[in-house]
Amino acid sequence: MKLHDLHPSPGSRTKRKRLGRGPGSGLGKTAGKGHKGLLARSGRANQAGFEGGQMPLARRLPKRGFTNTFRIEYSVVNIKTLVAYEKTMHFNPAIFKEIGLIKGRNLLVKILGTGEIDRPLVVEAHKFSDSARQKIENAGGQAKVIGRA
Repeated sequence: MKLHDLHPSPGSRTKRKRLGRGPGSGLGKTAGKGHKGLLARSGRANQAGFEGGQMPLARRLPKRGFTNTFRIEYSVVNIKTLVAYEKTMHFNPAIFKEIGLIKGRNLLVKILGTGEIDRPLVVEAHKFSDSARQKIENAGGQAKVIGRA
C-alpha cells in the first residue's frame, strides 16, 4: 500500500443536501418539506418526549413521593476511621476536611460507632450516634456536639 492508494471507504464521505437551490437540484421550491402544514413550518423540531400525539410516557406514569426541602444531610465518619489516624488525638470538621474524610461543601459531620476505640479522643462533630458517643466516653475521650454553622 502506498500513499496514492489511500482513499476513504465507499459511502463514508457524502455531500450534504443543499435544500431550496432551484428545480434542477431536485430539492428546490418546497425543499423536500411537501406543501404547507406543521411539518413545512420553520422551527419545527422533534420535541423531547413527543410520541406522535400518543399520550407520552411521562404523563402515563403516576407521580410518586416528594423531596423534603428541610432535610439535613450529614457526612458520615466511623470510629474505626478515626482510630486509624494514630498521631491525631483531637478531631473537628476542619481536620476531617483536611484529612480527606469528608468531601464537597457539606461540612456537617455525624460520627457513627462502627469499630473499636483504644485511646482517649476528643471529637467535635454536629451529631453522634448513641454507640459512638458511648465508645468515645468509655475510652476516656470526649464527644462534643457543635452547633450548625
